[in-house]
Amino acid sequence: MLWLCALPVAAHAQAAKPAVAETRRYAIEVAGIQVGTMTATRQPPVGPEQVYTLVSDVKVNFLFYHLKIYYQVMNRFRNGQLLLSTVEAHTNQGDFASRTEWKGDHYTILADQYKHHYEATQAQPIRYTVTDLFFAEPAGQPRAFGEYFGDYFALSRAKDGTTRALRDGREDEYQYANGQLVTIIKKNPLKNFIIRLLP
Repeated sequence: MLWLCALPVAAHAQAAKPAVAETRRYAIEVAGIQVGTMTATRQPPVGPEQVYTLVSDVKVNFLFYHLKIYYQVMNRFRNGQLLLSTVEAHTNQGDFASRTEWKGDHYTILADQYKHHYEATQAQPIRYTVTDLFFAEPAGQPRAFGEYFGDYFALSRAKDGTTRALRDGREDEYQYANGQLVTIIKKNPLKNFIIRLLP
C-alpha cells in the first residue's frame, strides 16, 4: 500500500528533472589525421528562448602549411527567430569577429573575418542557420545563414542524399544517417577538411 502512495511523488520527481543540453562532438581530420575537434550544443529552451553554440579548435602543421583556428559561435533564438549571433575567431593570422543582431525591425550584420569583411542590414527574420544543420536534416530549407560570413549558404539535396551548402564558390557537404549529422566535408583547394561524428 505504501508503494502506491509513493507513485505520485516519484512521477513528480521525474517530471521535475532539468532538461539536458544536446551535444554533438566531432573530430576534424585532414589527410586522415585528426587536427582538431568541433562541438555543437543546443541548450534546452527557457520559455521562448533557446541558445546554440558551436566551438571549433584546429591546429594543422604540415611542412610549410601552418594553421591555427579557434572559433566559437553563439546563437540566441526567441520563438524560432534569431535575436543575436556572435562569432569569435582566434587564428594564427589574428583575432576576428562577426555579429548579427535583431534591432526590433531589422538586423545589423557585421562580419570582420580573415580576408572577409561584410556589413549589411536585413529586415527578413532569420530562422535557420548553419549551426542548425548539426541537429537535423534541413528538410525543405533553401538556405542557411552563415554566422561566420554574415550571409547565406544555398542548400540543395544531391541524388546521393547528401546536402550541399554553397556560398561564393565555397562548397560544404553534409551527410546524415537516420536524421543525424555524421560527416561534413569542407572542400579546400589544398586538402579537404573532414568532420566526423564521434561515438
